[in-house]
Amino acid sequence: MDNFQKIEVQIINAFVDNNKGGNPAGVVLNADKLSNEQKLSVAKKVGLSETAFVSKSKLADFKLDFFTPTRQIAHCGHATIATFSYLAQSELIKSQSSSKETIDGTREILIQGDLAFMEQKPPIYLDIQGRKEKILKSLGLTEKDILANAPISIVNTGNAFAIIPVASDEILKNIIPDFDLIKEISEEFDLIGYYVFCTQTKNAERDVNTRMFAPRYGIEEEAGTGMAAGPLACYLFDILGLKKDRVLIQQGWFMEQPSPSLIIVDLSLDNGKITKIMAGGKGILMTSLTVKI
Repeated sequence: MDNFQKIEVQIINAFVDNNKGGNPAGVVLNADKLSNEQKLSVAKKVGLSETAFVSKSKLADFKLDFFTPTRQIAHCGHATIATFSYLAQSELIKSQSSSKETIDGTREILIQGDLAFMEQKPPIYLDIQGRKEKILKSLGLTEKDILANAPISIVNTGNAFAIIPVASDEILKNIIPDFDLIKEISEEFDLIGYYVFCTQTKNAERDVNTRMFAPRYGIEEEAGTGMAAGPLACYLFDILGLKKDRVLIQQGWFMEQPSPSLIIVDLSLDNGKITKIMAGGKGILMTSLTVKI
């Protein structure tokens, strides 16, 4: 007798760039009866950086639980975009406004055609110039590789990332990360990871090119990171003086296996101060699989 439960998982690439590349996430609908142990088991078997489990909510339109192959996390940007893109494309959302409940509260979701956007909190900044030498060492960089007049900072819009500006796309491409040292620094400051960027892009319509390293969460490098894009857009606006309320961020180009991603960040402003962040992009269904637990 087969005592296994079969769980259908949609594999959706979020933040696709011209319908290519993107960052894959698993999405499981109707997950109300699954325990956290079962969700973790599914996420482990799916094997992607995150899988989202969608349930009914009394506080929002949907409840989302996010699991890596090793543990539950409070938020995941690309899995959120993957989920709501899929819900909209499946006509399970029929309005432009929606919402999600997570273990860390509720967040607003907006649907714009094929794009889904998620709300992030206004930014909190922490100067970590005192750790600059150690951070540079963890990336195989020197002082001359850093963008002039641009401090290394921690920016938190719900999750904390070290925002690290480099002078060119060639420097960005040739980073040699020391994952043990990045993990050590991430533990010290309770970071998700590093978001390294340059303002030099080969596409004049894009504002920045990025790479994201998060070994503390078992992710050496990721193709598209929505929760990091919000902090970077705020850094660009507040610290580098890029006075735009829509920022286009590309990521994934310099991975060992390139997977180009495009993340769009819209900033809401009040007298020049950021009051709300909506980060988003497009998700595309790639395949489905059935997991037995």
